[in-house]
Amino acid sequence: MANEQDEVQANPEATALALTSVTQEAISPGDKLQIPSYATKDLLSIGVCIPCIIRLSGIERHSYSFSLSAPILGSDNEAIDDANDRNTCCLCLGILQFSYIDDKGDFIKCKGVDDLAVSISEMVKKEGHQIDSFSLEVSVPSIILENEKRVWLYLKRKYGSEQWFQGKPPPICLSAKDALKICITKPLETLLDCKSSSSGLRIRLTYSHPKASNSNGNSIKRNQDGFKMRKIVGSDEPSDISNCNSVADDCINPSQEVVFPQETIKEPCHLALTCYRTSIYIVGRYIKYSRNVSQTRWVIGEERMGEASVEEILGNNILPFCRGDSYKFHAAGREDLDVRMLGSGRPFLVEIQNARLLPSEMIINEIQSKINSSENKLIGVRNLKVVGSEGWALVQEGEAEKQKQYAALVWTSRPLEDADLLSISSLKDLKILQRTPIRVLHRRSPLEREKIIHWMKIEKVAESSQYYLLHLCTQAGTYIKEFVHGDLGRTHPSIGSILSCRAEILQLDVTDIKMDCHLGE
Repeated sequence: MANEQDEVQANPEATALALTSVTQEAISPGDKLQIPSYATKDLLSIGVCIPCIIRLSGIERHSYSFSLSAPILGSDNEAIDDANDRNTCCLCLGILQFSYIDDKGDFIKCKGVDDLAVSISEMVKKEGHQIDSFSLEVSVPSIILENEKRVWLYLKRKYGSEQWFQGKPPPICLSAKDALKICITKPLETLLDCKSSSSGLRIRLTYSHPKASNSNGNSIKRNQDGFKMRKIVGSDEPSDISNCNSVADDCINPSQEVVFPQETIKEPCHLALTCYRTSIYIVGRYIKYSRNVSQTRWVIGEERMGEASVEEILGNNILPFCRGDSYKFHAAGREDLDVRMLGSGRPFLVEIQNARLLPSEMIINEIQSKINSSENKLIGVRNLKVVGSEGWALVQEGEAEKQKQYAALVWTSRPLEDADLLSISSLKDLKILQRTPIRVLHRRSPLEREKIIHWMKIEKVAESSQYYLLHLCTQAGTYIKEFVHGDLGRTHPSIGSILSCRAEILQLDVTDIKMDCHLGE
């Protein structure tokens, strides 16, 4: 590319003729704009680069790469010094010349697309990602699309009366970002030894330019040429400049000259290279054996509540194996710090952000074994596996669908008769009304909720007349502690009101969670 630009400066007329020939061969006839050599020379003289002229002609995507590689310019001349070869295209702002300002503020001019691909591949490998495929993302300043519209108006004003221009609608112009993707994808596939696809590994090229800061949000404004300008949100679709005629007719003073470029482009775009993987999701079920472990990290003031949290135990064990940046923990519901989670366990999901290693089944088994063999035995896990993004939706869905089973140690103010035990066990699908419990009013809305107690069974504790073991199955979201003691009448009916005595809950275990989605089973 550098040699091509040198020869453009040395012999623009010969370049224009050769470029016109190749462009006409590469594009199909009809509505495509076949720019003659003198107009091509005009575009070159005002600072439009060769790749952009080819784009303006309406060339098809599949032909673009061919046209760039065709011998339209000689390549015998040596490249001039970088200091003398900093002319930046006024249309693409240097993107298709493979020149840019890096994150250190240094001017970089690649000899061609292969050099740029090498820089990108080195960055990806330095990040240490496991690479089986990749997806290329390119973001460019919206002012480039505005420039495309402006140069079309420039051509229309200058050559609109000529036969080659008359009757030709503005072409669907291949966007600068798509043109760059076409050029760079194949070299990247070779360097990274994998194919480009809709992969979770994203390679992102973000171009920005000081001129783009003049755009004001999505609002429409008139620039000094007198036509509308709109900030265009980035898109992977080709740019459509077919509305330029209406823009010109509605917004341009017929006697006013369209100036393009409005000013000399002194520097190319700034380029930020990033590589990241979309989140991966690991699901399973956790069992909590301790009555001093919260589900998530819980700190009041400067005092930590509980000796650990399920969130930290799981996240701190999973994250190092995936070599991710961070994690997020989600669960289908929650239990209090002093409540054990037993039975088949509670479904959960750990979201690993920017994982550099995709865990295999062997690694997943190793993580599960490490957690389950911990000396303190605070929690255990089962059925760990990697799922797609649907895992998060399943957790949310299961949170609303699930039924929960409990075992509660209950004290009553009087000994219970067999008739009392029978009356409790005979209740099926009992509807109760619960106002938000007093203990959580500081963080929950004061609402009244209807819940269902599907079934209950109560049995005496051996050698005790006032201690009982209550087994029950309830709708998701039922406050069990309040259902036992009544919460000063805020839950009705309650075990206390049904038995006409005072009832208190001493210990509570979750013994099972039923979910239709079977997450982690």
